Amino acid sequence: MKSHEVPTLFRQRISLELRLFFLIILTLLLLIIDSRYRFIEPFRRVVAIAIYPFQRIVVAPRDFVIQINSYMNAASIIKKENEFLQRQRIELAQVTTRMAQLLVENNQLRNLLGIKENIQQASVVVEILYDTVNSFNRRLVFNKGSNSGILPGMPVINESGVVGQIIRVTPRTSEVALISDNGIAIPVQISRNGLRLISFGAGSGKIEVRYLLDNVDIKEGDKLITSGIGGIFPAGLPVAEITKIEIDKSIGYSRAISDNPAKHERYRHFIVLQVDVSSTNE
Repeated sequence: MKSHEVPTLFRQRISLELRLFFLIILTLLLLIIDSRYRFIEPFRRVVAIAIYPFQRIVVAPRDFVIQINSYMNAASIIKKENEFLQRQRIELAQVTTRMAQLLVENNQLRNLLGIKENIQQASVVVEILYDTVNSFNRRLVFNKGSNSGILPGMPVINESGVVGQIIRVTPRTSEVALISDNGIAIPVQISRNGLRLISFGAGSGKIEVRYLLDNVDIKEGDKLITSGIGGIFPAGLPVAEITKIEIDKSIGYSRAISDNPAKHERYRHFIVLQVDVSSTNE
């Protein structure tokens, strides 16, 4: 009889399984022994020290990516915070500017109301909508018109004095010519001596008193106020201050030049005096 031999492949499989089994048993024994006596610890430290550079090389790209991400996130956060702070700073500056502007307007309006109470004349407070400028004159447009009782010819004042005169109205708006505009004439007098004169608009913010004789008592620094003659402009309102006196050789007379003290550019609210202008509009 022939003996039956175990195939080589089967013997090899049993050998591998046995070896794997013994390796597992050995590993468990080593783990148990190491957990009690720590005899593998020096070897573990040596291995850890030996492989540490390789670990750093392996994890370096990861750490680099993490650092880049952290930097980008921090930069993004800082940028957003800066933008937020910039917006807050701008908004705060706008609020501060607006508050200062409102304070000035409030003081001006309070002064106007005080003038309104002191003047024995019906009046209406108006607010400027816009101004128009051409080659010769500058006009202001107010937010009230004939519906509020405003008529052409009515004088306009502010806390500094006479500003101009209404020349055109609609139901909801009115247009005023400044006293420095060409064609505007106002009966005035010198506050120092009561001398009565007529002021004329000369354009470019200037006012003139024309045809003065050599012996007229007028000098630089004299203040012009309304005389009340004509019934349109109440007496005593500031008009201008004489800044220069010139001799017009072409006509042989002198003229006094002044600036309008009622600086309309600084004001938002004005008073329209509702005087009787029926004679001027006929």
